[in-house]
Amino acid sequence: MRAVAISAPGRDAVGRVFNLQRCSVHDGPGIRTTVFFKGCPLACAWCHNPEGIRAAAELMLHVGRCLSCGACSEACPIADGGAAPVGEPWDPDACTGCGACVEACPADAREMAGRDYTAGELAELLQRDRPFFEASGGGVTFSGGEPLGQPEFLVACLRACRERGLHTAVDTCGVAARDTVLEVAGLADLVLFDLKLMDRVAHRRYTGVDHQLILDNLRAISSGETEVWVRLPLIPCVNDDNTELDAFGSFLATLPRRHRVFVLPYHGIASGKTTRLAGRSSVPVFAAPTEEGLVAARARLEAFGLEVSIGGSP
Repeated sequence: MRAVAISAPGRDAVGRVFNLQRCSVHDGPGIRTTVFFKGCPLACAWCHNPEGIRAAAELMLHVGRCLSCGACSEACPIADGGAAPVGEPWDPDACTGCGACVEACPADAREMAGRDYTAGELAELLQRDRPFFEASGGGVTFSGGEPLGQPEFLVACLRACRERGLHTAVDTCGVAARDTVLEVAGLADLVLFDLKLMDRVAHRRYTGVDHQLILDNLRAISSGETEVWVRLPLIPCVNDDNTELDAFGSFLATLPRRHRVFVLPYHGIASGKTTRLAGRSSVPVFAAPTEEGLVAARARLEAFGLEVSIGGSP
């Protein structure tokens, strides 16, 4: 199976990132720097990075910090519907994402989720963490959002990291064109592939998309040589019943290669983030799985001959 090369403009490729998380230990082997790309084709009800779903830069507000000084309103270039002190009437649809109010706020009550980098600029920042990577067997993980949603930028970043000898991992939901998936898998040292649900109706209800492309793309990657870790977020009353776990295990056992499986316990960190996203409604909060539930899920999957860990790292 041959991948079609993406025509990437190299180190000048521009992409949008909403966070650089250093000293991460849950997104691949060793100590890593995780780069969170903006934009995702899924809208998972339990998403722990809601600021990564939309491709556009977004304003995040910290209500407790606001001094109601009016500096944001004075700095905003929009005459009507522009910036206003946190808690006062404001039209998020009028915001252009210029960041003027963020720069003007003396209390850091505003921040912008989303900044543009060139691949070369980002690679130079990542290079600074090399001592941590070398000491721990770590590297760089591209996550999101969905990194495959910015394919030219992602490919340029992977190539830039490879030139510098940095280990790379790509964390993906698998929703992308097959050629893109195979091209990226061929450049990365490791693919972290997220599976949400095996029931088609439930997958569409909780994520907004069908899952067939995801399953087909995982099978395609499994036919290659790149190392793949499959990650299953465990959400009680959503995908933790025996029927769903058996469907996961049965599917994974039929892939061309056996892959390590990581069961990721759901946590409710997203609720706090969503309240800070200007103009965004709250998200549902699910119960966290119990230790007994996690152990039972692992045992259920291991019955299919899979190597299963709880958490995001070995």
